[in-house]
Amino acid sequence: MLEDEYQLDYFKSQGLVRKICKKCGSAFWTRDPDREVCGDAPCVPYSFIGNPVFKPHSLDEMREAYLSFFEKNGHTRIKRYPVAARWRDDIYLTIASIADFQPYVTSGVVPPPANPLTISQPCIRLNDLDSVGRSGRHLTTFEMMAHHAFNSENEQIYWKDRTVELCDNFLESIGGNLMDVTYKEHPWIGGGNAGPSVEIMISGLEVATLVFMSLGKTKNDKQPVDLEGVPYYPIDLKIVDTGYGLERLVWASKGSPTIYDAIFPEMVNDLMVSAGIEHLLDEPEFTKILGMNAKYAGMMDITGSNLITMRKKVAQNIGVSYEKLQSIMEPVERVYAIADHTRCLAYMLGDCIVPSNVQEGYLARLVIRRTLRMMNEIGMDNELSDLIEAQMKTIGAGTFEQEPSVIREIISNEIGKYNQTMERGTRIVQKISKEYKKQNQAVPLKELMTLYDSHGIPPEIVKDVASKEGEEVELPDNFYSLVADLHSESEEEAKEDPYADIRQRVNALPPTRRLYYEQTSDTEFEAMVIDQFDNYIVLDQTLFYPEGGGQPSDIGCLVSKEAMVKVISTIKIGDVILHKIKESGAIKRGTPIKGVVDEDFRRTMMRHHTATHVLLHAAKEVLGAHIHQAGAQKGYESSRIDLRHFRHITPEELKKIELVANKIVLADLHVYTEWEDRTKAEQKYGFCLYQGGVPPGKEIRIVKVADDIQACAGTHCRSTGEIGSIKIIRVEHVQDGIERIEFAAGMAALKYMQKVEALIDDSSSVLSVQRENLSSSVERFFNEWKEQKKTIENLRNELVELKEKSIHGEDYNGVLIAAYEVNASQKELVSIATNLSNKGGVSLLVSDGDPVHVVVASGVKSVNAGEIVRTVCNILGGKGGGNTGLAQGIGSDRTQIKNALHAGKDLIKKLI
Repeated sequence: MLEDEYQLDYFKSQGLVRKICKKCGSAFWTRDPDREVCGDAPCVPYSFIGNPVFKPHSLDEMREAYLSFFEKNGHTRIKRYPVAARWRDDIYLTIASIADFQPYVTSGVVPPPANPLTISQPCIRLNDLDSVGRSGRHLTTFEMMAHHAFNSENEQIYWKDRTVELCDNFLESIGGNLMDVTYKEHPWIGGGNAGPSVEIMISGLEVATLVFMSLGKTKNDKQPVDLEGVPYYPIDLKIVDTGYGLERLVWASKGSPTIYDAIFPEMVNDLMVSAGIEHLLDEPEFTKILGMNAKYAGMMDITGSNLITMRKKVAQNIGVSYEKLQSIMEPVERVYAIADHTRCLAYMLGDCIVPSNVQEGYLARLVIRRTLRMMNEIGMDNELSDLIEAQMKTIGAGTFEQEPSVIREIISNEIGKYNQTMERGTRIVQKISKEYKKQNQAVPLKELMTLYDSHGIPPEIVKDVASKEGEEVELPDNFYSLVADLHSESEEEAKEDPYADIRQRVNALPPTRRLYYEQTSDTEFEAMVIDQFDNYIVLDQTLFYPEGGGQPSDIGCLVSKEAMVKVISTIKIGDVILHKIKESGAIKRGTPIKGVVDEDFRRTMMRHHTATHVLLHAAKEVLGAHIHQAGAQKGYESSRIDLRHFRHITPEELKKIELVANKIVLADLHVYTEWEDRTKAEQKYGFCLYQGGVPPGKEIRIVKVADDIQACAGTHCRSTGEIGSIKIIRVEHVQDGIERIEFAAGMAALKYMQKVEALIDDSSSVLSVQRENLSSSVERFFNEWKEQKKTIENLRNELVELKEKSIHGEDYNGVLIAAYEVNASQKELVSIATNLSNKGGVSLLVSDGDPVHVVVASGVKSVNAGEIVRTVCNILGGKGGGNTGLAQGIGSDRTQIKNALHAGKDLIKKLI
């Protein structure tokens, strides 16, 4: 980044000078002409511990001080966004305040909700998960207080000088001394954008970052800037992207040994008591070691496998042994991490994330299981759900959408799954450990990742079990951070464009007018053919709905004076709609046509799509606010909706959902559709708008069905009454955390119910009972059948005993040999033969059936039953096999039974 980017008039007017840090070589600005280092760790240690640099503030006090300061300075305060980034399709969690406005605001597609604005955004980053508790400063969840300004050619808000000035004024307002502040130059790159940034340092702690987003990767006609070997181009929109660490500012205002002591004082104290280490808090030596550990650990980067090395250096600096530092810090660090993780879970679960094996649910489960493991390691008997609820109360009532009672149920469910995983995991690890031991290999990191991803087995368990098997394990200190990194962003597979060969031609055509939004009840229209190629026809306007959003396209026909063609599907490429027809060439370009949409198919799709909205609302009402659509597919005979839920939906809950849904149908509520500015819609309705994915564009189509409000492009009924009825067919557990409801609506529901009635009538007819007596009759017949089955089994056993008594074996050299043809089933043959062999004999039994069944059982080591059965079956024209003790086979030549028995008996004698 060019040095000129940092030559601010504000710096010069305030008497700041630019220097180069003698330790790290970074450029920085300071009011102190004698300062020689940048003020960042590790160039300097923390000097605010025990010596606060701001007036004491709690989290709530600091947040309000920040937001009110910027409100007074012309910024509009806006509400926080959820920690689940549902408006994004590239990341799962909100990782920064600017993420709230990506990609549509930052790209200039839509305006920001206010300009300038200020916000305190809870963020979750798990890429430093293993450092939490150890470094004294790392958190999984933090609030990024920010002020943002979006500058365009038509609207210049403010840029670098005003941004730094506001920062200084705020720091002064909370008691900071600007002589202690340094401004470190640091080019920022992220999310396809870049720009110069200034990191704000005080007493070794970075408290804010001021980014001036002015570059992008998209090529344009402007002079590029080379950043890390990649060209970035100046963009039209220049964005002030600031981030102030709420927790870090509070920490610096209190001067406590660690950030955890500053922001979780009550929770840390309670957890220390629960862990049995509260006595340490009263020991001056412990407090001193704690503060010095944080001071020096903050200067080191805890990554890879360097924890032991780092701790030894810290111990050396503090003047205690490594072993003593380790014994003191390990349980304390777990307490700190638990305090942090429970707040993280309060936000995750409170914002309706459902633990699962995919996406944000995977990350929630990762944090839950890591917390449970650490609680077990230090012998805490607290309930995890109690700790999470305590965090929710501390954060504030009304902050979360999810009810604490549901969160308790989620945690209880997750604990059960975790315990099952631990039981199953031991056996899996034992097997894998033995395999690697045979190869003289340590269990590698890749295997640990697979065991965690595929089976949920923590690496610590792998290490413990493997060590008992005498096997080594490569376990880096940042294992969980590596796992979190793998699952923090959506990885869309590059898909081949099925319309690549026609896209260029289609893009040159004018947009198709979408009559299906304007004339929702019509099925006939007139239009002009503006292009025709291959098997596609493009019209100037159409009623045909193109496939999208889980809804199949309309079908029907196009009619001209000369011909009629059948439309078998409709697709949308950009803003152009293509009608795929069966035969090409019948209708030419420039021809006026009449289009006719298949009314029955369209009405069915409208009912099923509207019913999807109704069912989603009903499921939320019955199951909880966390219910979110994970997918949907509309069909003609039935449709389905996939829901994120933490356990199986019970039959009783399914009935309630169906009841609530049909009450909405009977209420005949009006279905509202309208196009709204994306930003306004998000501010008005929240991010539950995005159920079936995130639609592109400046405006989004809002569909309101009862209290369900979604961004949706599908076709819908004009009122819920037009759905007719909704019948749930079945619920299926498709994967962990996903429940699939299959249903039918309208005429499809009626046809399904008629089909079910037919099944009932047929069953009633077979049993010669009335419908109302079917259930009791089936139960009676079933019970009778079970009793008869028991009777038959008893009789069969008696018959086997009788047949067994009728068999008299030949004593040959002290071994009883029985070679007989027996009129019995294969199961009976096995039972008889086994009983005889258990007495130390050898039995060869053949049934006279079609096919001929052969069973050999041997109680003599020298006689291999498998060898005997193969010989006998070969004579009978069949084949068989088995082990030394029991073997079975079949044959087809019944005329050879006597010869086969004779040959088999001779072979048995030979082997004896």
